[in-house]
Amino acid sequence: MKKAYFLLILFIPAISFSQSNNAPSSYDPHDIKITGYLQTQFQQAQSSGISSFSGGDFAENSDNRFIIRRGRLKIDRVDKYSSIVFQIDATQNGINLMDAFIQLQQPDHNELRLTAGLFNRPFGYSIVYSSGYRDFPERARVFQTIMPRERDIGAMLSYQPLKFLTADLAVVNGSGLYARDYDSKKDIIGSLTFKFDSLANRKLQLGFGASFYKGSVRNDTESFYTSDGSGFIKNTSPLNAGANLKRNYFGGNIQIQYNSRHWGATTLKAEFVSGTQPGVAASPSITGPVASQSFTTQPATDLYLRNFTGYYLLFTQQVAKTKFNALVGYDVYDPNNKVKESQIGVAANTSAGDIKFSTLGYGLTYLVNPRVKLTAYNERVINAPAQLDNYRNDIRDDVFTLRLQYRW
Repeated sequence: MKKAYFLLILFIPAISFSQSNNAPSSYDPHDIKITGYLQTQFQQAQSSGISSFSGGDFAENSDNRFIIRRGRLKIDRVDKYSSIVFQIDATQNGINLMDAFIQLQQPDHNELRLTAGLFNRPFGYSIVYSSGYRDFPERARVFQTIMPRERDIGAMLSYQPLKFLTADLAVVNGSGLYARDYDSKKDIIGSLTFKFDSLANRKLQLGFGASFYKGSVRNDTESFYTSDGSGFIKNTSPLNAGANLKRNYFGGNIQIQYNSRHWGATTLKAEFVSGTQPGVAASPSITGPVASQSFTTQPATDLYLRNFTGYYLLFTQQVAKTKFNALVGYDVYDPNNKVKESQIGVAANTSAGDIKFSTLGYGLTYLVNPRVKLTAYNERVINAPAQLDNYRNDIRDDVFTLRLQYRW
């Protein structure tokens, strides 16, 4: 029995609720510790030059590629009163800063912690959960759109009065990882998380939570667009230049894992998010899938206030207690839930930036050893048909990924 549980822990890429990016490798006091992971992969796209959320867009004349998806090097140190985390990402695109934050705590009151610097936005589950432990290759399209690269600069207060309960409240610039703040407004993020790791005689793990994001985006012109229930209405006034338009989200998430003695681990994760997202209209220089993406610099054109909805469902099943895990994922991002797909291109001022996308993914992982993992994963990407050129039928933008990861 003990041997079986040991193998279960060793070879299953389990939920690992503690794998948060907003923490050092361990809170036990230690001198400098270096950890990280490398993800190298081959990808085959259905067409050349597609816009993709599977590691970035493909080059104009390429439908396949080798890339270093992530090359993370994390340095941290922990003492009695504080800890520091510094992480970089080295890929074929260069070296980028990913995390740089200091955490302070009182030894006698370690349920309260202050974080300051560059860290993951504490919204929901998937944003904070480390890519080095995630079974699926990428985060869902909705989170890559509203919170690209996951990080922001600011300060966060975390409170854990009970082992199973954590509350986070952060104030951030709102302009993301690669930018300085371009206005005087700050955004507020809050989350409440519950985690139960040892239910049903240690066979069941359960986590759930709720989050909110309250922010704004500065409008740089005298006009912006709001929904009228089908298309968009243009609002024009000299007072609109410099106005801050609402960027508000709310979400909920749940994670369930059951460890069967006969079948291994079964995991189900789901997350839902909805709200108001300021974006722009699709254009020859801005493809439809990224027209509603959050900004790192001041947007130069008129803003479009869209009411969006997004969610994902992720299912993982260990194959008969072997080192193999079967993966099935489904995610949806509807950037404008106020307009029917058949009216996009017909209703006033609608564009490709209002088109709904869904992705069905399926694949297999093989845990070579506790450090090395091989993943084969195919994504069937489907766009809702719209009355627009290039979007009347489904775009040929499916992607197959074969990834090798080493983590230390």
